[in-house]
Amino acid sequence: MKMSGGPASINLKVTLLVTAIIIAVGTLIYTQKLVHRLQITERQIVQLYANGIEYVANTSRPEVDITFLFENILKPIDFPLINSGPDNKITIGNKTDIKDIRNISYDTSLSNNKLEEFFNQKIKEMDAVHKPIEVTYKDTVILQRIHYGDSDLVVQLKYYPYLQILIAALFIILGYIGFSNIKRSEQSNIWVGMAKETAHQFGTPISSLMGWLEMLRISYKDPDKVIDIAEEINNDVDRLSKITYRFSKIGAIPERKEKIVYEEITKVVDYFQRRLPQTGRNIDLTISGDKHVSAELNSELFEWVIENLIKNALDAIEQKEGKINLSVKAVKRNVEIDVVDNGKGIDLKRRKDIFRPGYSTKRRGWGLGLSLSKRIIEVYHQGKIFVKTSAPGEGTTFKIILRKA
Repeated sequence: MKMSGGPASINLKVTLLVTAIIIAVGTLIYTQKLVHRLQITERQIVQLYANGIEYVANTSRPEVDITFLFENILKPIDFPLINSGPDNKITIGNKTDIKDIRNISYDTSLSNNKLEEFFNQKIKEMDAVHKPIEVTYKDTVILQRIHYGDSDLVVQLKYYPYLQILIAALFIILGYIGFSNIKRSEQSNIWVGMAKETAHQFGTPISSLMGWLEMLRISYKDPDKVIDIAEEINNDVDRLSKITYRFSKIGAIPERKEKIVYEEITKVVDYFQRRLPQTGRNIDLTISGDKHVSAELNSELFEWVIENLIKNALDAIEQKEGKINLSVKAVKRNVEIDVVDNGKGIDLKRRKDIFRPGYSTKRRGWGLGLSLSKRIIEVYHQGKIFVKTSAPGEGTTFKIILRKA
């Protein structure tokens, strides 16, 4: 029963990191491909526009109507575009009639010289990204150059994957911090629970031993009582030995042997029945069912599970009278054990929490008994343990399923 992350935890983190990197790189590559295709399309539009101007410039028919060219090619252009002279410069004669510039915002209050500087700087910026397209006369004389930049869509697509990766990275960091805090909290609950569980397990036999020693002092002259007390002391010492063995098996692979399930449970029931009168309550603790079916068990750890379930049932019974019944039955290839009580029951939304380390409804609960029980049954015995039925005020039934020997 490992209490810390091991190679599996490290492998999971590496897998998640590699997966995140693959997704990020894949998104970046795919988006850049889309950007490249859009840039090719925009260049084709500019080239078509330039070819139209060239056609008009090279035709010998002055009556050629270029309305179609400007209405269907120029107007839909949504990216910045500047028509300059052969020298890559633009000259502004009248600010109110600037036709060679599209989709570029500028301050109309600037002087002509300032506007020319502004647009010429824009031309340099555009040419650094896209090679200008030349409009020639008879393929020899350059009439003008068309400079263009990326549309807003292309710009957004360029930076979108980086924004997506940044947001994903923030989520991963926050998630990692959150899960780390949860893990630390859970580990803290486990260690605190283990300490309290250890104190609780040792507390009963130690208190009993102290009582027997006191009685031994009082009855040392009565040989018969001394023998009886010595027998009880021996039982409590065996109990301490058994508890030590249980804790020594946490983190190790315990040995399992074929055992009759009914007999193993009876040991625990008998132990509690001898001590129930001391609680001041009238609790009817019984066992029933198949007395011969067997399973491969580690006796000490299996008894620990049954003890935890009986303790849980006793804590759930708040009235002075109650019933706890443990039943054993063979169902096909399995052995099923039901632990039924008439206690306060478990709320439906809390059923998943009761096996979580650190969770307890008791004021002084350590919240580890059921968690350990689940681990012992499911990990060590390859079985199942769960809440079969429960209703507030009516009681709870825990079910354990084990494979037949």
